[in-house]
Amino acid sequence: MNTNHSNGRRVAVTGIGFITPIGNDEETVWSNMVEGSSGIGPITRFDTTGFDTKIAAEVKGFNPEDYMDRKTARHIGRYCQFALAASKQALAQAGLDPAQMDPDDVGVIVSSGIGGLEEIEKSHTALMQRGPKRISPFTVPMMIADMAAGLVAIHTHAGGPNYAIVSACASGSHGIGEAAEIIKRGDAVAMLAGGAEAAITPLTIGAFTQIKATSERNDEPEKACRPFDLGRDGFVMG
Repeated sequence: MNTNHSNGRRVAVTGIGFITPIGNDEETVWSNMVEGSSGIGPITRFDTTGFDTKIAAEVKGFNPEDYMDRKTARHIGRYCQFALAASKQALAQAGLDPAQMDPDDVGVIVSSGIGGLEEIEKSHTALMQRGPKRISPFTVPMMIADMAAGLVAIHTHAGGPNYAIVSACASGSHGIGEAAEIIKRGDAVAMLAGGAEAAITPLTIGAFTQIKATSERNDEPEKACRPFDLGRDGFVMG
């Protein structure tokens, strides 16, 4: 990639935020990483009867109302809740308040491979069982992949570049890289960047199981994710 346009501008990470299967704050995540703790366990978000894969890396102990009011939490998708919570952590650690800056100077890229698939599933169930009039009016804003970036911008007053990058499992990493390039070329002073996913749903797990992509090591969930092992049998959704 040609980076001559950067004019030597350096980019630094000044704050980070986490909502993950091994912790919902920096201290907990770091401690569990150092200890080699696994975040994988039996799926609790839905009944796995009939599913070959019964394990996943679920986010545990997350209360969206720690980061937003109840009304907001009810009207946005789960992956958007994760994004907003992690963004507020990152801003606090960085000591950055976009509301005190020129809004155009701070942008947001929150990427997602799937977006609000859980909300799509729920609305489809409502359609099939109760008819089109029972589809939630919040379905569209809950499901689209760039809604997390938009919500983060609204709640943090960041008015700069704003979009999502959708590139499957690399979405978050691509978003961070693109955010750095935006700063290098002078289109923003600071960027909130990362990824958010809430893909542990019946359709997602079922679909990946059907293509034999997910591990079926249900009796040993903490040993299931082993991509470089001779005995590997698939990845674990998280």
